[in-house]
Amino acid sequence: MAKDEELRPQPQSSSSNMDVEKQAAIQLSETASPVPTATSSQKPTRLLTRLQEWNTRIESLSGFEARGITRVLPDERQQPSGAAYLQMVLLWFSANITVNNLVVGLYGPLLFQLGFLDSSLCAVFGVALGAASTAYMSTWGAVSGCRTLVVVRYFMGYWPSKLCVLLNIVLMEGYCTITAIIGGQILSAVSGGSMTIAVGIVLVSLVVMFIAVVGLKVFHIYERYAWLPQLLVLSVLIGSAGPFFTTSVASIGSTSQIAANRLSCFSLCFYAPNSWGASSSDYYVYYPEKTSKWKAFALTWTGLTMSFCFVYMLGIGIASGIATRPVWEEAYGISIGALLTVSYGPVGRFGDFCAVILALGLIANSVPGTYSAALDCQMMGRSWKIVPRWVWTIALVIVQLVCALAGRDKVFVVFQNFLALMGYWLTIMICIVAEEHVLFQMTRGIQLDWVAWEEKRKLPVGLAAFVSFLLGWMGAILGMYQVWYVGPIAKLVADMGADVGLWVGCGFALVAFPPLRFLELKVIGR
Repeated sequence: MAKDEELRPQPQSSSSNMDVEKQAAIQLSETASPVPTATSSQKPTRLLTRLQEWNTRIESLSGFEARGITRVLPDERQQPSGAAYLQMVLLWFSANITVNNLVVGLYGPLLFQLGFLDSSLCAVFGVALGAASTAYMSTWGAVSGCRTLVVVRYFMGYWPSKLCVLLNIVLMEGYCTITAIIGGQILSAVSGGSMTIAVGIVLVSLVVMFIAVVGLKVFHIYERYAWLPQLLVLSVLIGSAGPFFTTSVASIGSTSQIAANRLSCFSLCFYAPNSWGASSSDYYVYYPEKTSKWKAFALTWTGLTMSFCFVYMLGIGIASGIATRPVWEEAYGISIGALLTVSYGPVGRFGDFCAVILALGLIANSVPGTYSAALDCQMMGRSWKIVPRWVWTIALVIVQLVCALAGRDKVFVVFQNFLALMGYWLTIMICIVAEEHVLFQMTRGIQLDWVAWEEKRKLPVGLAAFVSFLLGWMGAILGMYQVWYVGPIAKLVADMGADVGLWVGCGFALVAFPPLRFLELKVIGR
């Protein structure tokens, strides 16, 4: 395993003259402390002075990450090592071998009425594709030193990228809220109701807030080891619940309807690993500038695929057993936490201990989402950037806590609708980024100037990307299949319709962007 020092920036000693890139970066970036100081002509108020002193003390704590969205310069990166590369796999494996992702596996048999084999194939191939999109976006972290949605400015423009920033904040907050609810349900079920779901939600949220506030150093250390207890207790779950899995169950419906349900299930399994795409390079900004893109891609993809496939398959197995186990069906009607607790029934009180570990393991999933959402808040504007990252983190956890307490009795319905929606915009964004990269940057031999990450005049205008993004959303709406809305294209699929919003939306964006971008370059020039 990597030593703690390898996971924080280690400046190297260099010549006394500051290089041109560092001078430019300092001029364009915020200062080391995001809280502004008063000018000589403006006498600071007592409150402002106190806030500055307080912020300085907090940011001076050992291991605390004071940096916000400022670019990490090459001489501030960590030294390359095999352990640092291994950390890429462990980070994603720890963050996603969690029980909230296991819930997605339940949908194959329970929602789409697919058999064990059909559900499993949709899960494996859906994960493989969704993880690939996230792994692609992760490759920009080390080469740029910039956070993911700062990198997106180079492909979609400064102002259009802010729409993605806002959507990602909502996405991360929604996912973390659902995770907190599931954690509270499990803790309440294990306690036999003596601990309410609300108290469990508060406990999970407080730990998430602490780790996310401190920053990447503690975050990386936590994720380095969080996978082990999760893997152990999930293995125990396989042993206790596995004998009741019904692997021979077949898909229900006509041939065309089964095909439509396969597509919908595949899309759903694609969404969850793909949802990290707007945050994945946030965690690689301290890696060396010459980090291999192929290594970053392969290791990120491996960590995501291994974790998601493992928990999806376990969820599919539990769902297949509900039909033959009345006690599981009854528990499922109460909550996800109750279902998991009953699944540990054959191992007695030890199963309760395992369920508690599962609940606490959800922290590993919420920490990176909360961390990235706080950075996204700073990207919303220059005045937003003044607020330190740790303040945004606390504010976001409070929002998660309030939403989780308010929606704790409707988690499954919320989860069903939220999962379906969250993949649309993100996949459209990734399609635009990939086309701009391959068709308009690689072919023209353009080398991106990462120093200019905040210079609007050196970034694309983004009109082509903005229009393509909106057209993609229009396609997603036309192909959307939700409880509360079914698009006209979705109605045409099979007997009862299917969710094709993701694919129609991506198709619209992929077709629209190249000619619009060519026209934009011809008329505007950037």
